[in-house]
Order: sequence, then structure tokens, then C-alpha cells
Amino acid sequence: MQVVLCALLGYFFGNINPAFIIAKFKGFDIRERGSGNAGASNTVITIGKKAGLFVALFDIFKAVAASLIAAYLFPEIRFANILSGSCCVLGHIFPVLMKFHGGKGLASLGGTILAFSPWIFAFLLGFEIILGFSADYVCVVPVTGSVIFTLIYALMTGDLVGTLILSAVSIVILLKHIQNFKRIQNGTEAHISFLWKKEQEIARIKKNTND
Repeated sequence: MQVVLCALLGYFFGNINPAFIIAKFKGFDIRERGSGNAGASNTVITIGKKAGLFVALFDIFKAVAASLIAAYLFPEIRFANILSGSCCVLGHIFPVLMKFHGGKGLASLGGTILAFSPWIFAFLLGFEIILGFSADYVCVVPVTGSVIFTLIYALMTGDLVGTLILSAVSIVILLKHIQNFKRIQNGTEAHISFLWKKEQEIARIKKNTND
């Protein structure tokens, strides 16, 4: 029962989606514009950088909160923080309150890592910033980050259950980004440089879409 409650706690936190809420206040459904996802990157595309930053921070810290509260409430469960944080990621991706169509879980994954270890979070953040800007695509960050963190967690803790939970989340994140990799292949995925070359990126994507 404690394991179930721990998972439900994280899933509930994951259902709180600021990107969806902000867009609704502005009169539209964020899932019907831009990339079609209710997350920070699409908030940047459809609303702006400041709103996107707020959404990213909110999604990070909702996972931090879920992880830390679960660890406090269920100290008997060794992997409580990982279970609740992972379920927060899944709740963000598949929110029942939004008919299971949410975001892609990058920021909430970051929050789960941050709650586990600020040092590992800082290391992975630096590594993924370099990797993301080198590839010029955001989608490589959650896929590689989830796999690397799973390996680090397994080596550090030897916790089989927590490792399996993180592995399942990594698979879900990979599956959610398959369309991104397909768009990279056909040239219609937005580069990170969209942040400062918005007009050029829109023109490039439109041209490749028409081609």
C-alpha cells in the first residue's frame, strides 16, 4: 500500500501542468500548436521565453517536491524518491486530467535527478548542455540523460528495483521522442538555435515541410 501511495503521490504532482494552464489563460490549447506537447520547449515556441523558463522551473521543482515528500513520508521504501519522481515524469507525460496527452518529461526527469543528488544533476546538466548545443537539438537531452542517470543510479546504489523503474521511464522517454528523431531525419525538427533565430528556423522548417 505504501508503494502504491508513493507512486500515486508522484503521478498526482506530474498532472499539474503549467504549460497547459498558461496557454488556457491565453485562450488556446498548447497541444494544438507548435510541437503539440504541453511542456517548456513548446511554451517557448508558442508563448515566449519567459513563460517557457517558468514552465521548466515549475516542472523541475514539482518532481523535486514529489521525490522529497515521498522519501519523508515513506522512509521504509528505499527507492521512494525514485519511484515518486519517476511517476511524476509519467504523470507529466500521461496526465489523466489531460486525457493522457501531456509533455515529454525532460524537466521533471531533471527534478528527479536533482532530488536524488544535486551534484549528479549539476554534472548531467553541464554534460547535456554541451551535448544538446553540439547536436543543436533538444530531443537528444532527455533520451541520453535518462539512460546515463539510470546507469549512474545502478552503479551508485545497487538498487535493482529503482534501476528497473528508471529503465522503464527511459524507454517511455525514448518512445515519446521517436517522432522528434523522424523530424530530424526529414529536416523539420526545430534546432535549439530557434531561441535566437526564430524567423530563420520557422522558414527552414516550413520549406522542408513543403518539400
